[in-house]
Amino acid sequence: MLILGASGGVGTFAVQLAKSFGAEVTAVCSTRNVDMARSIGADHVIDYKQENFSRNGRRYDLIIAVNGNHPLQDYWRALSPSGIAVVLGGSLAQFFQGVLLGPLVSRIGRKKVRSFIARINQKDLVFIKELLEAGKVVPVIDRSYPLRETAEAIRYLVEGHTPGKVVIAVDQNNHTSLSIPT
Repeated sequence: MLILGASGGVGTFAVQLAKSFGAEVTAVCSTRNVDMARSIGADHVIDYKQENFSRNGRRYDLIIAVNGNHPLQDYWRALSPSGIAVVLGGSLAQFFQGVLLGPLVSRIGRKKVRSFIARINQKDLVFIKELLEAGKVVPVIDRSYPLRETAEAIRYLVEGHTPGKVVIAVDQNNHTSLSIPT
């Protein structure tokens, strides 16, 4: 399988979850995150600054587009004859392409393009908890900010290309109370 956006907050989990199911994973990320993608289990890594996954001749049974920054035809081109591309994120326009155009292009041949919105349930959360406790999935933390610097953390996230997750640390010993006017 191919995971685009493999070094981001969702992509790092996607790589590790895929590996926990025994998948052969190709991660797509920037040059600065190649080593990190390998360290979390990617079997192969494509540096998108050096190589276009949709034009290298390789075909994938499953493409997970976490960042959703490519036109649907790129996913279509890189799919195996009966492959599935799932658009998880990216721009709103990209998401709607997956929702609206995905079903239409999926009528041609056996290739499929789908969008995905998580439906959180207790069974899945327990499964992920077990993977975390077993060390099969380990969160990649890029930075941690104290609660009082939440605005700075959000500014950092908006800049984009954050490897892994950004954490807001709540100091349990230094509670800040909010007063709400009545």
